[in-house]
Amino acid sequence: MNTEKRKLRTVIVDDEPLARRTIRDLLAIDPDIEVSGECSTGLEAVTLMREQPPDLLFLDIQMPGMNGFEVLAQVEFERIPGIIFVTAFDQYAVKAFEVHALDYLMKPFTDQRFNEALQKAKSSIDLKEINRLSQSLLTLLGKREATEPSAAKPFLKRFMIRSGGRVGFIKADTVDWIAADDYYIQLRISGRAHLLRMSMNELEEKLDPKQFLRIHRSTIINLDRVKELHQDPNGEYVVVLKDATELKLSRNRRERLERFLTTGE
Repeated sequence: MNTEKRKLRTVIVDDEPLARRTIRDLLAIDPDIEVSGECSTGLEAVTLMREQPPDLLFLDIQMPGMNGFEVLAQVEFERIPGIIFVTAFDQYAVKAFEVHALDYLMKPFTDQRFNEALQKAKSSIDLKEINRLSQSLLTLLGKREATEPSAAKPFLKRFMIRSGGRVGFIKADTVDWIAADDYYIQLRISGRAHLLRMSMNELEEKLDPKQFLRIHRSTIINLDRVKELHQDPNGEYVVVLKDATELKLSRNRRERLERFLTTGE
């Protein structure tokens, strides 16, 4: 039986040839790594990840045409590998970790710092397998919760949230409201925010319309959390939730909300 450990397929994305070569030479020292591709543009990276997703990605942030964050926004969630951002600009650090980067290398970096990042990535790379198993569990839980087998389509019952090396589940009905956040959404629960990579349009289609309503292009509310509806001094309508959160209501979405508040439908 072949017990040889599979090498981690690794892709390097950087518009600078010297930067790619430096990373490639450092990776060549590690017997567990196989450099399966190099890309000089964001578009090349998107195409490669869609066709053959790697296990690990060294991704430059500031590139002409399409930056590193825009690359990730173009790739389906399940195809995004472990990410180590490489950049000469430290202002991107916070956002890098918001998209669950394994590490963040500042140019120029030392061999020791690079090796630390690589070892951290190798120890965390099995998170993809955890995600796969968790998604299977999520599907199973959804099937067990289905109480209307004749329904036309099942609605989202739980959200899967990644945090560090853990995967957690949040019941949809515990979410107070949802806000758009660039290429992500924020699930707001009791004053806390959980970041999830999904578009508002995609999410809206998956939520039960009897429980969730989009009141603005960037806001979805849990209808059970609505306390009242009023006008501000400028004549704009505002939705007030039970925790006193105030959210702007679009004029073209007011009728649907008013109908629910008066009839429950």
